[in-house]
Order: sequence, then structure tokens, then C-alpha cells
Amino acid sequence: MKRYNLLIVLLLLIFNLTTAQKNAPAADFSAIGEAKTKIENTVPLAIKHLKEISEKENDPNILSNGKVALSKEYAKVELEWRLYRGNMNSCILNNSSKKARKCMDYHTSMFRGTLINYNNYITNLTRKNGYLGVEGDTKFELNPIEITTKLSQSYSNGSSAANRMKGSQKKEFLGQTMADDNALTPYNQLATQ
Repeated sequence: MKRYNLLIVLLLLIFNLTTAQKNAPAADFSAIGEAKTKIENTVPLAIKHLKEISEKENDPNILSNGKVALSKEYAKVELEWRLYRGNMNSCILNNSSKKARKCMDYHTSMFRGTLINYNNYITNLTRKNGYLGVEGDTKFELNPIEITTKLSQSYSNGSSAANRMKGSQKKEFLGQTMADDNALTPYNQLATQ
């Protein structure tokens, strides 16, 4: 009789493990690459707009001053992007799942605020009665709420996956978010495109 009980317990354990694996959210960090691309794409578009306005107004100061101001705004986003990814990893590695969720929500809201400020800057730069007072038709695909929501979901799924891993495997798994491929391209490289 004990043999059958042991067999049933083993079968239940195997069944629970396989369903837990199937029902677990996939840890897909592709949202990081998408967000990176959307942020980086704003720089060449804004510079193109500044060039058009500079030529239209026949004032080279618009382009030079605009590039300096844009580089400062982009630098803020670049710094916050690096901090955000590092902080999200720390939240997952160093906290229980409940504390990790609160920690991740906090850092996501901070990054969302930075992105909203950057979005407002580039929107006002290209709007009539904005900073330059001239109309432009430059459209940006930068939606801070959408970007941060996708990032938050991605990290939440990553946290669930990381909780099923052991020490070094967990660090290696989360380390992919801090890879050089996921760092924002420096402004100087984007400005020359």
C-alpha cells in the first residue's frame, strides 16, 4: 500500500511542476529593446526638425542651441535609463515578491516621470507656439505611459521567472537587461546620423 501512495505523491508532484512551468509567464525582455529604440529615434527626428527651422528662419543659432539643449535633455533620460534597469534588477534580486513589486512600481514611476518630461520637451520643440514659435510636422512615436507599462510588465514577468531560479542563475538571467545592447546610444552618435 505504501508503494502506491508514494507513486501517487510522485505523480502529483510531477503534474504540479509541469503545470507550474506552463502557466508561468514567459520572461521576455524585448520591451527593453523596443523602449530603447523609441527613445533613440527621437534624437535624429528632433535634429532634422531643428535643421529645417534653422534654414527656414535663416538662423544657425537655432540649430546649435537646439542641439545643446536636446543633448542635455537626452542625457537625463540616458542616466535614468541606466539607473532604472539597475534598480529594477536590485528590486528583484534583493526583495520578497511583495516588496519587489512595490520597489519596481516606485522605480517605474520615477522613469515614467523622466520620460514624460523628455516627451514634453521634444513635443514643445516641434509645436507651433512651442519653444521656437514655428510649426512643424514632426511626429514622435514616444508614449511614456505605454513604454513604462510594457517595461513594468516585462520586469514583473522577469521577477516571476527569477523567483523560480537559484542564486547565480538568477543573477545571470537578470544580467541580460544590463547588457551593452540595452544601453542607450550616446547622444553624439545619434546626432551624426
